[in-house]
This record gives sequence, structure tokens and C-alpha cells, in this order.
Amino acid sequence: MSDAVEQDGRVLRARVARGRHGTLDGDALPVLADALATLDPESVGAVLLVSDGDSFCTGGDVRAFAGAEDRGAYVGDLATAFHTFLRAVVDCPVPVVAAVTGWAAGAGMSIVCAADLAVGGRGTKLRPAYPGIGFSPDGGMTWTLPRIVGAAKARHILLTDRILDAQAALDLGILATVVDDGEVRAEAEHTAHRLAQGPTLALGRIKRLLGSSPDLPLADQLDAEAAAIAASAAGAEGSEGLAAFTEKRPPSFH
Repeated sequence: MSDAVEQDGRVLRARVARGRHGTLDGDALPVLADALATLDPESVGAVLLVSDGDSFCTGGDVRAFAGAEDRGAYVGDLATAFHTFLRAVVDCPVPVVAAVTGWAAGAGMSIVCAADLAVGGRGTKLRPAYPGIGFSPDGGMTWTLPRIVGAAKARHILLTDRILDAQAALDLGILATVVDDGEVRAEAEHTAHRLAQGPTLALGRIKRLLGSSPDLPLADQLDAEAAAIAASAAGAEGSEGLAAFTEKRPPSFH
């Protein structure tokens, strides 16, 4: 397994950026995408996205963009690899938690918007950053951000390249939790491990239902909910949850 991916109990830890400034690790993107796409919910109950630097991710290597012989082809190829990873995050059958230390800019902000739960610090800042270098966004930001904050707020944030502090990101729903800066990684780890011990298949169904709901008519969503809850009730997780409830004890799903 690449050093960009490691398993800690039922949590799969994936490093999305490298270096002190948190530059997107383009070489690791195919490895991360494959790890998320092929994980087994029997052994992995949550994914934790981290960086090894002071910032979660400040986007791609802008100097490499500037120095590329064919900039369009270079950036396009990176975007394609990045999007394969982003699809794996969204399609992942278990919850994905992001430990958002420092800055999440450009691709970093796109990753935060795609994660299921993002934990930030009081000093965390988010910025689209693309307009600052004359680029339009990638990483699904023009799709995820409007669904999180609404179309009007998304237009304002993207067109003005607005910097969001932690409180603003929390108020808008981009961050799920804000803690002291030194506690971000520990809180994100705790969240991922807690989710990983939960009813993995049920949480995966919740994730899929939430993903489909913006684009389905209510009648179709109700049908999907009925099928999902029936599958949960018929499965081992439902049996354990019901038994724990009737026996007045905490459930043990793993």
C-alpha cells in the first residue's frame, strides 16, 4: 500500500497533500482513487482525509502549471486525475471525514465540499482561489458548493474569490465542526473512528440517499428510502440495533 494510504483499525487514512503548504499530491491521486473505490465496508467503516503539512490543501503546484510546456494539456490531465479521486470520494460506500487544518484553497476547498464531514480549526480558512490565477474551478466546486450554500451564495463566493474564515464556513455548512487549531486532527480522527464503529451499511445508505435527493422527485426518493430501510431492517445491523434497543443496551455493530 502506498504511503499516501494507511489503515488504522476500521479507518482508512488518505493523504491528499504534501509539504508544509499542503500542495495537492498529484502522484498519489490514482492510488487514493483506487483505494476508495475498492475498499471493503466489512473492514473499513470510514475514510479520513489528511495532509502532512500545516495546511489541509492549497491546491495544485502553480509553479508547475506555469512551467509546463503545454499548460492546457498539463492542467487538463491533472484535473482528470483529480476528478477520478473526487468521484471516488462521493461514491465511497462509507463516510468520508476531512481534517481541515490551516488553508483549504482551490482543489483543497473542492475536496472539503465533497467530503461528508469536515472538521476545521478556529484559524482554518477556505478560498476558491481559482480566479486569483485566472482559472475556473475544478473538483466539482461549481456543483457541490451551490448545493451546500445555495446558488446565490455560491455565485458570490466563486466570482469574488471570497475568503471564508472558520466561523463563516461553519455557518454556511461547509464545515461540520470547528475546534481549536491544535485539536483538528484529533477531533477528525475521533469522528472517523466513531463512524467506523457504527452501522456501516446503514450509513452508506444514508450517504447514497442524501446524494440522490437533490436530483430526484419526492416520489422516487420515497421509493429509494423504502427500499433502503427495508434492506437495513432485514440485515444484521438492523437485527443488532433492534436487539440492543429491546434489551436496553448499546448496540455493537462490529
